[in-house]
Amino acid sequence: MFTEFIEILSVALKGVLPAEPAQFKMAPKGRLLRKVALLLNPIPKLSAVLVLLYPKNKELHLVLMLRNEYNGVHSAQVSFPGGKRENKESLQKTALREAEEEIGVDAKKVKIIGKLSDLYIPPSGYLVTPFVGYSNKSPEFNPDPTEVQRIIEVPVSLIMDESTVKRKKIKVSTGNLKLNYPYFDVYGHTVWGATAMMLSELKEIIRANKIEF
Repeated sequence: MFTEFIEILSVALKGVLPAEPAQFKMAPKGRLLRKVALLLNPIPKLSAVLVLLYPKNKELHLVLMLRNEYNGVHSAQVSFPGGKRENKESLQKTALREAEEEIGVDAKKVKIIGKLSDLYIPPSGYLVTPFVGYSNKSPEFNPDPTEVQRIIEVPVSLIMDESTVKRKKIKVSTGNLKLNYPYFDVYGHTVWGATAMMLSELKEIIRANKIEF
């Protein structure tokens, strides 16, 4: 079933993606469309993340991480492994390099099958490209303790379960402002913002293509 899932998902990722209509299901009201945001910031910083899929205990999983607290806009947030592009490397290489550095996965054992829609993050000014890859076996994680507080392995079935989608007021990085955000409740972790929007698009792709796993 894992092999069949990857094959169907690979084809789906090469087609027309649901993009912002799917992403915005997990965004607060008033979020700017990407094209509008990029008019305000036409030269964004580039970054990439890795959406890593793998089998574990006969279930399809993906991996998230809880970032350490630091002086930055993404402090203590749950996210995919990833970061900024360095030395004009390809964005795919960025995603794999950052995943290897942050959570210790062997990049050589990850096969990239496509990517989700780019997502602009206003607080940091980054345009993020999410790459989707898989490993045939459950990876051996070795997180960087300076960046990662915890590895969170998530069954994809949990993301597909509508009962995990909730709403609450969340403090954003700009001052003391709190916005009413939708989020995924993942084992008590609040997965919101850009990461939730990426998961929402992946969820929509799986659902629209009736991919079983």
